[in-house]
Amino acid sequence: MAEVLLFHHAQGLTAGVLEFAAELRGSGHTVHTPDLYEGETFSELDDGVAHMKKLGFGTLIERAQAAAGALPPALVYAGMSMGVGPAQMLAQSRPGAKGALLMFGALAASEFGGKWPQGAALQIHAMKDDPWFKDDVEAARELAKLAGGQLFLYPGDKHLFADNSLPDFDDDAATLLKQRALEFLDGIG
Repeated sequence: MAEVLLFHHAQGLTAGVLEFAAELRGSGHTVHTPDLYEGETFSELDDGVAHMKKLGFGTLIERAQAAAGALPPALVYAGMSMGVGPAQMLAQSRPGAKGALLMFGALAASEFGGKWPQGAALQIHAMKDDPWFKDDVEAARELAKLAGGQLFLYPGDKHLFADNSLPDFDDDAATLLKQRALEFLDGIG
């Protein structure tokens, strides 16, 4: 079974993120969910984004690196939206990465050195018409090609569609994402 380090989205470590992690654990995977916001959660995405900007990307990366540093290197790094940045950075730069599970976002590989680690798997999930993902779709396609990974675009325009504690939740898309993510993790573990 895989060991996963899952970073939350801009609204914080919500009940929906924790439930998503619990479902992965229920299938036998070990899932760590560090709280990059140190207890803060936000009911509105814009408020969470404002908090993220106030903290700064550097602080988020430092907290993510500290969380990873306490764990063995053979991890799958997972992130939801804002959490994609730390997850992708660690997958591309920390030796031993088994893969990355990126949900609702992706960055150009060049942001973290331009290479994908040999043997590390990749899976990306987003809704096709998500306005928050529109600027990421080309980076996601290029990253999937570089890594020999998978990019899944779901019908719809929701952003955080796998977090059942938020209004963007879409049960059908979330169920399919979880099924594909579990198949992905089972193949790694």
